[in-house]
Amino acid sequence: MANIMLTKDQWDALQRHLLPNPFKVEEAAFLFVKVTESGDFECVDSWCMQPHDFDYQSAFHISLRDETKAAVIKRAHDTGTALVEAHSHLGKWPAEFSRSDLCGFDSFVPHVRWRLKGKPYAAIVLTTADYDGFAWIGDATDPVRIDGLVIGDVDRLGPTGLTPLTWGPWEDFDGHI
Repeated sequence: MANIMLTKDQWDALQRHLLPNPFKVEEAAFLFVKVTESGDFECVDSWCMQPHDFDYQSAFHISLRDETKAAVIKRAHDTGTALVEAHSHLGKWPAEFSRSDLCGFDSFVPHVRWRLKGKPYAAIVLTTADYDGFAWIGDATDPVRIDGLVIGDVDRLGPTGLTPLTWGPWEDFDGHI
C-alpha cells in the first residue's frame, strides 16, 4: 500500500478548492505525483478543475469533459508523473466513494493506466470531516487502500476505509445518483 504525500501548502490549497465555503457542488482536482521507491505518491503539482472542465457538476455527481480528461492525461505523460484524482462529497456523512464513483473507476482507471504506460493511479474522496482512498498499483486490476495522507513532515491522516475494495455488478445501475 502507499501514502499520498503533500506539503502543508499543497494540502491547504487542495482543501480550499475541494471544500469551499459555501460548499454547494462537488469539486475535483488532480495531483501530479512522483512515485517513490517505497511506492508512495509524492505530489509535485496539481490541477484544480474549474466549472468549464465539467460536463456535469452538482451536489451529488460530477463528470469531466473528455477534453479535460485528455489534457490531464497528456500533462501527466509529458511530465512523467502518475495521477491522483481527488474530489469532494457534500454532507455530514463519513467519506466513502459512491456507486457512481466506483462505476467511473471501472472505465477510467484502466484507460489512464494504459495511456501512462502502467503507472500507478490513486483516488481520494474528501468530506469536511475525513477522506477515503484507493490506489491501483503494479499489474493489479483491483485497488488497494491507501495507507494515509502525509501532510508535511508530521501529520498523517488515515482513510475511513468505508468503501468496499470490490464492487459490481452494474446491470441495474445507470451511472447516475
